[in-house]
This record gives sequence, C-alpha cells and structure tokens, in this order.
Amino acid sequence: MSLFKNLYAYRELLKTNIQKEIRGKYKGSFLGVLWSFLNPLLMVLVYAIVFPYILRNTEDNYLIFLIVAIIPWNFFTTVITQGTNCVWINGGIIKKVYFPREILPISVVSAGLVNFFISFIIVILFILFSGIGFSIHILWVPFIAIIQSILSLGLLFILSAIDVYVRDVEYLINFFVMLLFYATPILYNANMFPLKIRWVLYLNPMAHLIDAYRNVLYYKTTPSFGSLIYIVVLSIFLFVFGLLVFRKLEKGFAEEV
Repeated sequence: MSLFKNLYAYRELLKTNIQKEIRGKYKGSFLGVLWSFLNPLLMVLVYAIVFPYILRNTEDNYLIFLIVAIIPWNFFTTVITQGTNCVWINGGIIKKVYFPREILPISVVSAGLVNFFISFIIVILFILFSGIGFSIHILWVPFIAIIQSILSLGLLFILSAIDVYVRDVEYLINFFVMLLFYATPILYNANMFPLKIRWVLYLNPMAHLIDAYRNVLYYKTTPSFGSLIYIVVLSIFLFVFGLLVFRKLEKGFAEEV
C-alpha cells in the first residue's frame, strides 16, 4: 500500500515523467510520434513477405496473424530494453532530490502502455480493411495489456535495480530479448510443434500473452482460462518480488550512480 500512497503523493512528478518518456522517445525526429506506427508496420511488412516462404506458413490472413502479435511484442521489448537503465540515466536527479525511485520504472511502463494503445490503431485498421472484422472479445484487449504491464513492471523493477550495480545487464538483455523473440509464437503458430515438447514453449509468459491477443483479435474467441490464470499469478508474483528486490537495492543507488 505504501507504493500507491507514494505514487499519489508524487502524482505530478509521475505524470511529468510519463510525458517525458512519451515525448523524449522521438525527440528531434522529423516524424515524431508517427514512428509509433511506422516501426511495427515496417517490421510486419518485412516478416509478412519473407517468413511465409521460410516457414511454409499456411495461416489465413498471415499479415493479420502477424500484426496482432508484433504490436504487443513491441510494447514488451521497448519497455524492457529502454527501461533497464532508467535508474542509471537518472543518476543526477537521484543524487540531488528525494522522490520514490519506483516512479522511474513505472513511468517507462506507463509510457509504453500509452504508446501501445496508440500503435493499436494499426491493428484496428488492418483488421477492418482485411474483412476479418471484430467481435465482442476485443474488450479483452485492455485487460490483457494491463496484465502485460504488470509483468513488464515486475521484470523492470529487478533489471533496472541490478543494472545500477552491474552495467552489463542492459547489453545482456538486448541479446536475451532477441532470442526470446524466436522462442515466442509470433512468426509461427505454436501448434506446429509436437504436443510433447510444446509445454516448453509455454514456460515463456509472453507466449501466453501473444496467444491471448491472437485469440481475441484473430480467432475471435475468449483467451484460454488456464493461460490467463498462469499469467496473472506469474505477473503478480513478479511484481511483488521485483518491488522487494528494487527496494532492497535502492539503498545504494545514490552511491553507485
């Protein structure tokens, strides 16, 4: 509860930080916030052209199959890769002014969530023009995105705190995220793997989240109840554990940065 009290007490700082994260991402760029649309769009177009031939994918409307997974994946990778050093790069402020340090990773995730919903306009447009259409299940999207935000925040609490002491973390994370991309059913359907080894793929929480987005947007069904339970429990656990790790390590932030 102390976290929510601190956030409320410093709500103006939190609001300012979120705005800074959103605006600062494309600061100095000619196209600005339009890159929120162009980056995932270009990725989708490249994969849609190349991978059906490599993987011999037989999915109908493969472009839609891809885009409903790429946009959430971009949300995850942007938050993790850009947020890992969020404490370190704010070292100057940490040394001068007191504020709840949790605001830094929370701002990154909140800005990422806003950018996700901006980018989600692409998904809506593609689904509309493809003729697939929507169902009532699209109402699940905000709930799934919030679960993803909690999961990402838990990871970011841990990574951003450790990065202050071990600067190699942000470089290792970039490599790990690249590997995780291919271990997540984004370019392919998990059903292409035999059932006896498919469970290994689903140890990855992002596999459950990507499936949930696909279910409600592409297949127009409800998400798997078992997957939702797994990802909700894991996200809450990571959030609590990550916050404990962050608060344990934050005592030395001012000395290390």
